[in-house]
Amino acid sequence: MALVRLIARPMLASMFIYGGINALKNSQPLAERAKPVTEKLQPVIGKATESLPFELDDEMMVKLNGGVHIAAGLMLATGKMPRLAAAVLLATMVPTTFGGHRFWEESDPKLRANQKTHFFKNVSIAGGVLLAAVDTAGRPSLAWRARAQARRARDTAGRITPG
Repeated sequence: MALVRLIARPMLASMFIYGGINALKNSQPLAERAKPVTEKLQPVIGKATESLPFELDDEMMVKLNGGVHIAAGLMLATGKMPRLAAAVLLATMVPTTFGGHRFWEESDPKLRANQKTHFFKNVSIAGGVLLAAVDTAGRPSLAWRARAQARRARDTAGRITPG
């Protein structure tokens, strides 16, 4: 693994691991903050989770999201399936950002500025996670390999077929 990846992945993952631990420890206040978003997700999620042995309320959604942040953050930090881990973290960034940092709803200028800073910090982190999700660690991407294989097959077929 390149030195940059060895250093950058844990740095990027640290925010998710810390945030996930915080979500597990302080799920109730975070659930209150996220309520406008989790209420909108409830009809969709509720039907998909009817068979679960627990109720998927606002607080449980925050805890599950925190657990996902910890698990995927550790995977990214240690280089275990880093592209998958980064993709999962990226997918969780949307509800996390819109649930936790709705600056447009704040009337207090200081709180609004603080929430706006956190919102755009998350947007920036999402950009880093997106880069990690598409990072092939110096190897050709699957699309490139598929095109190269198709080219080789076409060339081979051209040599075999009398023409």
